[in-house]
Amino acid sequence: MADIAYRTADVDGLTVFYREAGASDAPTLVLLHDFPSASHMFRELIPPLADRFHLVAPDLPGFGNSDMPPAMNSTTRSSIFLTEVLGLDRFALCVFDYGAPIGLRIAVRHPERITAIISQNGNAYEEGLSDGWNPIQAYWKEPSQANRKAIHVMVAPQTTIWQYTHGVPDTTRVSPDGYGLDNYYLARNGADEIQLDLFLDYASNVAIYPVFQEYFRTSRPPLLAVWGSNDRSSCQPGPKPSNATYPMPTSVSCRPALARSGSTSTALATCWSPTPPCPLARAAPPRTTSPITAR
Repeated sequence: MADIAYRTADVDGLTVFYREAGASDAPTLVLLHDFPSASHMFRELIPPLADRFHLVAPDLPGFGNSDMPPAMNSTTRSSIFLTEVLGLDRFALCVFDYGAPIGLRIAVRHPERITAIISQNGNAYEEGLSDGWNPIQAYWKEPSQANRKAIHVMVAPQTTIWQYTHGVPDTTRVSPDGYGLDNYYLARNGADEIQLDLFLDYASNVAIYPVFQEYFRTSRPPLLAVWGSNDRSSCQPGPKPSNATYPMPTSVSCRPALARSGSTSTALATCWSPTPPCPLARAAPPRTTSPITAR
């Protein structure tokens, strides 16, 4: 049984909650969660990795048990400062969805600190924005109250459940614990408005996609990209342009049951196992090695 600590840190004027496990002198893996979740989404991934890695999984500011910041830049800045407060000078990133642009902003700012990137449904190309982003993009172009009201459904309880269950052939495999806790956090006073602010500010991530792509070309970190084949938010074309940056294929799709949040631990643990029914088994190293420590 992994010994997991639940801590907070004063970071850039915000209280940031994080989970930590594993020996501090082991290779470090920083796990950045998706929308609308929190570090609890890694609760099943942390224990099987804690005997080999030092794991740090924060609740990004605006999510879970952390304070709520006014903008995505504040979330990123706080995440950068958290790695500095904790003295993390070399680490791999495991990013999912919202965690991807935050992790890539950290990598762009400190490329010398990044040992590898594992991305699940993470986007750095406009081709990866599905039609589901159309209402949000309309809000970017015209941040009116009408457009803000139109995307409020994104923070509704039924939308959270949809993100966990859409595309899963057998929804009895999806525990209600994850989306139940996500909806609990979204119900906090003012949390929905903060999330709508972050949706508006997400345009700042798209604006620097070329910066992320240049980072891929120049720094060339070891990169493993996992894609949920039925993800309706960030569509599968998202990872494909990266093949123009990396000469070898770097993206694969997992079966629909592993497509969305709450499935990260299952997806990575399954796909790293010796004989999983998942194409990542042919692309990833066996569990005795890891892309986290590869250079």
